Amino acid sequence: MAADNEMTAIYYIQHHLQNLTFGKHPENGWSLASTSQEAVDMGFWAIHLDTMGWSIAMGALFIWVFRKAGRMATTGVPGGLQNAAEMVIEFIENLTRSTFHGKNPMIAPLALTLFIWILLMNSLKLIPVDYVPEMFGRLGVEYMKIVPTTDVNATLGMALGVFLLIIYSSCRVKGVAGFGKELALTPFNTWLLAPFNLILEIVGLLVKPISLGLRLFGSMFAGEVIFILIALLPFWAIWMLDVPWAIFHILIVSLQAFIFTTLSIVYLSAAHEHH
Repeated sequence: MAADNEMTAIYYIQHHLQNLTFGKHPENGWSLASTSQEAVDMGFWAIHLDTMGWSIAMGALFIWVFRKAGRMATTGVPGGLQNAAEMVIEFIENLTRSTFHGKNPMIAPLALTLFIWILLMNSLKLIPVDYVPEMFGRLGVEYMKIVPTTDVNATLGMALGVFLLIIYSSCRVKGVAGFGKELALTPFNTWLLAPFNLILEIVGLLVKPISLGLRLFGSMFAGEVIFILIALLPFWAIWMLDVPWAIFHILIVSLQAFIFTTLSIVYLSAAHEHH
């Protein structure tokens, strides 16, 4: 009986951590993965439909809310939505002014997009872990992970986008030759140590997107696992632990969005500076 309960708990955890994966299976062709092994067998080009779908949905929600706030804006007494939007925009403007030291009109809108988009995706974690999977299960969808930031593909994808902007900004501001020279002469300003400098700087450059993506993923994934483990407890214990953890996680959800946004601005600011 204990073994059966253990197997049930293991299946429950694995089920809630499995993405809805679509790809080309070596035997089944293009299909949805019915097991985690099938998802692995589909390889690199498999798509996590739930991650993509919820990411796009949160992006669309962000655009709709801020577009609505903009259309409702008034010089008179502002409404609640306008107040909230203005508070967030002012917060991001102050953050950008204090963190970014170059000149680029794209940085503040980018920071606003990153912060709100990640915040909305993270906030999906506050929905009880069984609600959405059960709802989609009744519709015949076997797996459904609704928090995109618990998928390392999503967080590393966003970090890769920031990384490409870092490279582009460095080359645009300093020139390709200037960027290469900066890598070769930092931290030791001599051509004799250029190979050593290049190793240090290239490794440091590559670590930025990896650490940026993994930090967000690790925090969100760990929180998701704890929610799932709490859901396995008896009914009376769930409410004792789930509600306090959800309240505490509100801080984590916003903090991780803030950290990702701030570090992105810091990295882009460094890309605009001449050394």
